[in-house]
Amino acid sequence: MASATYLFSRLFYSMLCSCRAFVFFSSAISKELVMDIKKDMEVLTRLGALREMNLEYFPIDSQGFITNNERALEELFGDEENNHKGVTCLNVMAKRIATVFASLREFPSVRFRAAKSLDATTMTTFQDLIPTKLAAGIWDCLVKYKKSIPNFPQTETCELLILDRSIDQIAPVIHEWTYDAMCHDLLNMEGNKYVHEVPGKSGGPAERKEVLLEDHDPVWLELRHAHIADASERLHEKMTNFISKNKAAQIQHGSKSSSEMSTRDIQTIVQALPQYSEQIDKLSLHVEIAGKINRIIRESGLRELGQLEQDLVFGDATTKDVIKFFTMKEDITHENKLRLLMILASVYPEKFEGEKGQNLMRLAKLTEEDMNIVPNFRMLGGQPVTKKSLTAAFGLKFDIHKKKHAARKERPGEEEKWQLSRFYPIIEELLEKLMKNELSKEDYPCLNDPSPSYQGSPFSGPVNQNPHSMRSRRTPTWARPRGSEDGYSSDSVLRHASSDFRRMGQRIFLFIVGGATRSELRVCHKLTEKLKREIILGSSSIDDPSQFITKLKTITTHEISLDDIQI
Repeated sequence: MASATYLFSRLFYSMLCSCRAFVFFSSAISKELVMDIKKDMEVLTRLGALREMNLEYFPIDSQGFITNNERALEELFGDEENNHKGVTCLNVMAKRIATVFASLREFPSVRFRAAKSLDATTMTTFQDLIPTKLAAGIWDCLVKYKKSIPNFPQTETCELLILDRSIDQIAPVIHEWTYDAMCHDLLNMEGNKYVHEVPGKSGGPAERKEVLLEDHDPVWLELRHAHIADASERLHEKMTNFISKNKAAQIQHGSKSSSEMSTRDIQTIVQALPQYSEQIDKLSLHVEIAGKINRIIRESGLRELGQLEQDLVFGDATTKDVIKFFTMKEDITHENKLRLLMILASVYPEKFEGEKGQNLMRLAKLTEEDMNIVPNFRMLGGQPVTKKSLTAAFGLKFDIHKKKHAARKERPGEEEKWQLSRFYPIIEELLEKLMKNELSKEDYPCLNDPSPSYQGSPFSGPVNQNPHSMRSRRTPTWARPRGSEDGYSSDSVLRHASSDFRRMGQRIFLFIVGGATRSELRVCHKLTEKLKREIILGSSSIDDPSQFITKLKTITTHEISLDDIQI
């Protein structure tokens, strides 16, 4: 029987019968397949090129990519007794991440979050070692690239920091109030695809139209990381200015009648129609989207919920406030109740021990399925199972240390321009420390000691920026800026900055195992602008809150008992 690789090579032949072909593989191909192709002259003579491109990743924007390991949470953080799937997942992930460096011709110094439980009194789990194992897998691939890829760097050219989802449990579930995050959280988008209805041709029924909210859209590019209230105001201003300056728009909106127009006016309108149509379509699309988001915010009572979420994170609210909220807001959705409880469990884990947690979830009227998600979420936090904690079966308490009930500290120098914008992902602090060479080498060791010639990029200090904000009577009271001043629009920065980053210092690659969030992608863009050093975010997937919650349902936990300990 012919080998599978030979059959594959014959398939090539059937494709190449009529012309020469240039064949490019996104990943490495087997030596057996190469040998079979070389032996088959009919196939070989018709090949114009046969190359491996090392492209086993999917860009999500100019500074983000995913490896498309959608089941990473289930396979890596699931049943501790059966980690075979986890090992396979990490091997695949490592190879895909390595192709990023192969395609960009970058050789990183590899840093990773060390296992917190490496001491004499704790039991190290597979989950504790996920960043360590992934770092080793990536390094193995990079060593091979140094020997096999022409012009691949032999010394370090960039930095890679590997984390996992346990580093920040709150970011995936808290409401992020930027335009990008709100679109994906509230509008049931499929990836970056937004579906809306447009008027039918010749007065016919409305038609469904699909649009991609991506970098090719200049309005999206400018507003995606703006607070939703800021984005709404800026859209209103753009539309007003556009109508006041465009003759075709004035006719459509009735600000100038046809009887008042000269022949030159009509000629100008006709010439401007194609450009007008494209501009008005883009602006109208985003005005519609922002309006829909603001309507959902009002109807769902998200302002009060968002305030409570952030108060919990910064230690300004307690379990009593959550209980009061549940009793007063009975119409809140099950998903929002669940997200609030997950934040509470992250800040006050002791409130979910034993019957306490069950009572809280019953008060929220969660379904049985949703009640199982909270323990999975707590387990994702990576709290090590220690021999001391296992003695709790005898009713003894050894941990008398009082926990600080705040998951974030107010950041000095970070003025809150908009209400409900205090929250920031943990990676913001880590990246700033990394750039300042202040990141702990004990907690985040380097797998390969950088070469003496590699010095990285010195920290240049913060760049003074005055984020764009506009205040008018149209601003909702809850979203008004606090003491902010008008400054330059972000579109001018985004338009001209990207070409300068490579000259300003080596790239930083941050990879999060288990899914990244829109807020974390925003932080990478923000710090790239602020610190003038390009930061690229990678992850196994990028998840909106509902996707993250769905994935948490797939995690199965294994309770450890005293019988599991070998004495």
